[in-house]
Amino acid sequence: MSILTKNPTGTDLLAEIDRLRKERNAVILAHYYQTPDIQDIADFVGDSLELSRKAAATDADVILFCGVKFMADTAKILSPQKTVILPDMDAGCSLEDSCPPDKFRAFREAHPDHIALTYINCSTEVKALSDVIVTSSSAETILAQIPPEQKIIFGPDRHLGGYLARKFNREMLLWPGVCIVHEAFSETELLKLKEQYPGAPIAAHPECPPNIIDHADYVGSTSGILSFAKTFPGDTLIVATEPHIIHQMEKALPEKTFIGAPGADGNCSCNICPYMALNTMEKMYTALRDLEPRIEIEEGMRLKAKRSLDRMLEMASGTVGMGDLGKVHFSGD
Repeated sequence: MSILTKNPTGTDLLAEIDRLRKERNAVILAHYYQTPDIQDIADFVGDSLELSRKAAATDADVILFCGVKFMADTAKILSPQKTVILPDMDAGCSLEDSCPPDKFRAFREAHPDHIALTYINCSTEVKALSDVIVTSSSAETILAQIPPEQKIIFGPDRHLGGYLARKFNREMLLWPGVCIVHEAFSETELLKLKEQYPGAPIAAHPECPPNIIDHADYVGSTSGILSFAKTFPGDTLIVATEPHIIHQMEKALPEKTFIGAPGADGNCSCNICPYMALNTMEKMYTALRDLEPRIEIEEGMRLKAKRSLDRMLEMASGTVGMGDLGKVHFSGD
């Protein structure tokens, strides 16, 4: 007769995750949008690409990525020799879903004189079809280096693309994708909050729509917003991005007050990413125990996707501010 054993809970669950982390020689990554309990047990907390690069630099055999699938895919692209697992394979992304590879390929083929700057929130297949991947922190640096006569497709986030187009006074063909989290913010409710906290600055992610960006005192990536939180001179900050990043702000700056920007219902509950919420401590335990669900990418596809990521890293480092594309050649293949 078989005996069914229950999964551990409470402090036993924490102890088992830690035991398996050591046994598997695993590194645990948590995006800023994960729940506080997951953030607190992770080895690294940060933005998606930042986390993948940190994991690649470790001697870990296993990467447990507590985020969404495109982030785990990126970790596998950069660390093909490592086993990459995701607590829940259904943890997707509305931006990735909005940009199917076959439709993106057809769009590219219809505009052969355009290069594709593609936000990292996309599938491996779309990365492979792109010229340069950008993050919310590197997009401005990269766009500044592309000659003004070069035509550009930007996808899949039309709000980030629109923000860049306005800031650089530059026309771009925008793919019509949006992040459901940042789309949920309410301008009316935000203005009410501003009245309630006069003088409090607003920090917003560029995935927000223009009517939210227009009220922001700072616009930047999740890491950028966190840095702004540490440097702004006041004592209260309104934060227009997924509210779980506030956990890191409160840990670093317990003397300050951080308020999540409200959604249309007057609170920030609708701004919690439903995909990120699929990851739980229990799923982390079973993923480490079973080394499943596992990320697998065909090698040819991985190399094509890595090429567009490598171009980003080249352009966001050695040639910053020089207006020089160096050895980067755009073909659209």
